[in-house]
Amino acid sequence: MYRVAFRIGDFSIHWYGILVAVGFLVGLWTASRRGLRDGLAPERIVDLGPWLIVSSLVGARALYVISYWQESFASAPWTEVFMIRHGGLVFYGGLIAACLTTILYARLKRLPLWKLGDALAPSIALGYVPGRIGCLMNGCCYGAPTHLPWAIHFPPEHTTGGVGVHPTQIYDALLNLGLYAGLARLYRRKQFDGQVFASYLLGYAVTRSVVELFRGDYPVRYLGGWATPAHLLSLVVLVTGAILYATLRSRQ
Repeated sequence: MYRVAFRIGDFSIHWYGILVAVGFLVGLWTASRRGLRDGLAPERIVDLGPWLIVSSLVGARALYVISYWQESFASAPWTEVFMIRHGGLVFYGGLIAACLTTILYARLKRLPLWKLGDALAPSIALGYVPGRIGCLMNGCCYGAPTHLPWAIHFPPEHTTGGVGVHPTQIYDALLNLGLYAGLARLYRRKQFDGQVFASYLLGYAVTRSVVELFRGDYPVRYLGGWATPAHLLSLVVLVTGAILYATLRSRQ
């Protein structure tokens, strides 16, 4: 766990922020190249980039603050709420905010929404990978204790106390790398607009649910202690993706 990449005077630059930024840049660049197959000008996707960055960060931070208000923010809200460089982003909050921003942008610029969503979808999975490595460097989103040979050990002062835990950040990164490869292949063979984006919702909901089984950082669980809040959100995303897939396919 190495939180600080380097320092400029008294200001620390954290690996978490650097890797999240790398994820955004890689995602936008690959999406801008991919969109050419559907007649989307690269500059249209690049122009969307700053809006996606801001909205997704705000959405991801807002859901994190809401989820962990009592544990981390109730005592000193104004000093911690905006400290994103320390970590603390919930991906589903960012995804929801980014989807709303994309819908608004497509309407304002008169772009085909589902073509735009298909171009972005594989890159969301790809951009997610550096972000999860950032979580590993930051020591957040850690796994439950395990004695498996690939267990990782954070420093003794970490919340885990230095015991071996599942490397859930690596699980998530590898699964999303595979999801990216599958979606990029599907994009070249898609049968209708929106198919790739709907498939992303289905694929991410499944991969995230699998990883959540090994997470150890949630103070609250449901359904007898095995379901995390992300499991419940994943179920909503899974149903949404299935309905969207069936609806768009039936139209074409």
